[in-house]
Amino acid sequence: MTTRILVTGGAGFIGSHYVRTLLGPQGPGDVTATVLDKLTYAGNPANLDEVRDHPRFAFVRGDICDPELVGKLMAEHDEVVHFAAESHVDRSIDGGAEFVRTNVMGTHTLVDHAHRAGIQTFVHISTDEVYGSIDEGSWPETDPLQPNSPYSSAKASSDLIALSYHRTHGLDVRVTRCSNNYGHHHFPEKVIPLFITNLLDGRKVPLYGDGGNVRDWLHIDDHVQGIELVRTKGRAGEVYNIGGGTELSNKELTRLLLEACGADWDESVEYVQDRKGHDRRYSVDCTKIRTELGYEPRKDFATGLAETVAWYRDNRDWWEPLKGRAAL
Repeated sequence: MTTRILVTGGAGFIGSHYVRTLLGPQGPGDVTATVLDKLTYAGNPANLDEVRDHPRFAFVRGDICDPELVGKLMAEHDEVVHFAAESHVDRSIDGGAEFVRTNVMGTHTLVDHAHRAGIQTFVHISTDEVYGSIDEGSWPETDPLQPNSPYSSAKASSDLIALSYHRTHGLDVRVTRCSNNYGHHHFPEKVIPLFITNLLDGRKVPLYGDGGNVRDWLHIDDHVQGIELVRTKGRAGEVYNIGGGTELSNKELTRLLLEACGADWDESVEYVQDRKGHDRRYSVDCTKIRTELGYEPRKDFATGLAETVAWYRDNRDWWEPLKGRAAL
């Protein structure tokens, strides 16, 4: 029996990789994938070129806040994997209204219609940023949410709205909270693709504050692996952290990127004013997904970073128009 999956935000960085993987040679084979994407600045139709002619793929351009469209699509599908979100922290600081609209109202529209349509499983993709900042140790899924930016606050709200439909209506909602993703097809406003593309063009890279902010890095292959484990084996009403296991300060990350691109620190790094409310450190405890679902990151960071740099070096035709359009 074929499972019909609706993938929101499937033209974005992580969503498109999920769809390419789902329909690729290592995919389950018993699923169809319909992408619903508004194609905002970070949604790129080219991300789906690899699967565009696949017989089990369909694309719908539309807004997750559109109740009529969402209701129609829910009636035609069995499961939902919900990636669609406004996601750039800096943009949320400059103006949070669109983040609330998309992340909060959009998620509510989706789960409400999923409940009404009898959707079997709803996987809500979230972020470690909902936990706030942690000086030492790692957050388990049971820790309280203490988001600090408009972006992470909107994502925390969407988590709670989605989970409320499990507790109130019995909808099978499963939430994943990932650490910082990296890999190919990443929109070049985020730190790793921004730094790589700047360095390939001989431009400086902007390092916030003292460069001491720490993040855990997760390759998109491992993130997609974790999401599929949650979709196929996870429990209703549960939250699962997904991490990569490589903690680096931004300064350490910058050194690795400079080395990979053959650039010099003194000539290529420009210290800039720190982001407002910049969380110092994120770290998720992945014990639950490891022990319950058998998750284990497979891509070591050195290999993943080298592959990512090589991809951007070889795919200027993909990222140069995006940098121009976003004036990065």
